[in-house]
Amino acid sequence: MTDFSEAESADKTSYAAPALEKGLDILELLAEVGEPLSTRTIAERLQRSKSEIFRMVFVLLQRGYLAREPGTDRLHLSRRLFDLGIRTPGGRQLTAVVLPLMERFSEASGQAAHLVVLSRAQTVVLATTSGHLDASVIVRPGYGRLALEANSGLLILAFQSEARRRSLMRDAGPVELGKLAEAERADVFAGIRALGHRVAPSRDIMAVTDIACPIIGPAGHAEAAILVPLLQRHGVALDEEAVVQGLKTICREAGAQLSL
Repeated sequence: MTDFSEAESADKTSYAAPALEKGLDILELLAEVGEPLSTRTIAERLQRSKSEIFRMVFVLLQRGYLAREPGTDRLHLSRRLFDLGIRTPGGRQLTAVVLPLMERFSEASGQAAHLVVLSRAQTVVLATTSGHLDASVIVRPGYGRLALEANSGLLILAFQSEARRRSLMRDAGPVELGKLAEAERADVFAGIRALGHRVAPSRDIMAVTDIACPIIGPAGHAEAAILVPLLQRHGVALDEEAVVQGLKTICREAGAQLSL
């Protein structure tokens, strides 16, 4: 019987899987453009016939990898790939370690907290805790935005080597890569590292201050961030320093557990 090593050295064209390749092409295209596309546009971009793309789209919709934009025939990636990603050993370990610590923090402070990682040059929320305040800001798992436009993304990038930072941002567009190379951006990263955390107005929601701290893994770089969105309310004083110190405590504990 021919083993895999022998098969691997054979002519790879004999092991082609055209249907699989077309399906992967569709997923990769939608991930790259970052916006919904119609079946016709997908076919044009991939230089395939509309009929063969339609068959692939039908299967991907059935399996939950694609979803239709409400009110249109345009398609976008669902959360299916994200859900599969966090089921990997690394994703499960991170969530299993950090979530109990976040729950402890939210119970003590009342604040909501979000566990954030970077994927394909974007932030992705892996898990959330709600706290017990009567008003707070909570986003669903899977939510994300461009890393350089998010406080948590800037924080995670700040705690990386230059080579690893470029690797994490390799899927970014030319504009984002240009911003990453700016001297001003290097100053922002240096300032975050010097403080060990980031406190800044939310880039999404008015009257919200983001407080984020890094989870430093065994390799010495940020594996993730924990973000607390502080909602400013009339007549309620916010103790930002207490939140910062509470976050730093659980982030240190998480990093120590990831090193075990």
